[in-house]
Amino acid sequence: MALSSVTEAQTFFTSAEFGLGVGGSQYFGDLNDRYGFKTPGLAAGLYCRKHFTQYISARIGGYYTNVSYSDKLNADQFQRQRNLDFHSNIIELSAQAEFNFFRFTTGDPYHRITPYLTGGIGAFMYNPYTYLNGTKYDLRPLGTEGQFTGGYDDRKYSNMSVCFPIGVGVKFWLRPGVNLTLEISDRLTMTDYLDDVSTTYVGQDRFPLSQQNPTYLLQDRSAETGAEPLGRKGKQRGNSATKDQYLIGMFSISWHFVTYRCPSFMDKDMISTY
Repeated sequence: MALSSVTEAQTFFTSAEFGLGVGGSQYFGDLNDRYGFKTPGLAAGLYCRKHFTQYISARIGGYYTNVSYSDKLNADQFQRQRNLDFHSNIIELSAQAEFNFFRFTTGDPYHRITPYLTGGIGAFMYNPYTYLNGTKYDLRPLGTEGQFTGGYDDRKYSNMSVCFPIGVGVKFWLRPGVNLTLEISDRLTMTDYLDDVSTTYVGQDRFPLSQQNPTYLLQDRSAETGAEPLGRKGKQRGNSATKDQYLIGMFSISWHFVTYRCPSFMDKDMISTY
């Protein structure tokens, strides 16, 4: 349906649209420092996008994904001997701006598709966990880097952090009022503990060995490989010079509502051209 026919019928689409998406994610950090794509996780989201002009829009959304990685997947000998792994569910709320390279208007055959850039800010909740002998353990309360052993309070971390999504995408309207989007955006985070790994070992003697305290076994899992344990005090466990990241690639579909009032951004940029 061309925009001119919509205009003649006094029918328009709202400048806001609502969408849902599914896709995948990948974690990058101390365990995956060479940006491998070996452990993709499911990602899903809901969002609302507001168009201010044919080139500029903004979006708020809520997203869920699960990220993970294991040293067993690494080729580096030290990392394989370190033998750490994690999983984490992430719930994110973010706001992003979008800049279209071309004019884009749902229902207009002359402005049907555009690539775009996106960037913004968000907050997310995460909770790294792992398994030992079939039992799931949340890692943050255990303090595997000595957070609760005295003298290492600066290593304590929250299960909430800030992220900065930055990415690229393509928009395409399938039919008037129905849009498709493909987007890939990396989340640069403000935490180095998405994977519960950041700094150095504090030494096995800091953790009493007992069935009630599995931290002793989880803070240094190198002995499981049959090699000499790595976990002596001061030895590198992670890389605190960089923060963790997670990337989300998502395919989404969104809908505008029909309205009989001309949206304000159409007044400014569009109506005079038809």
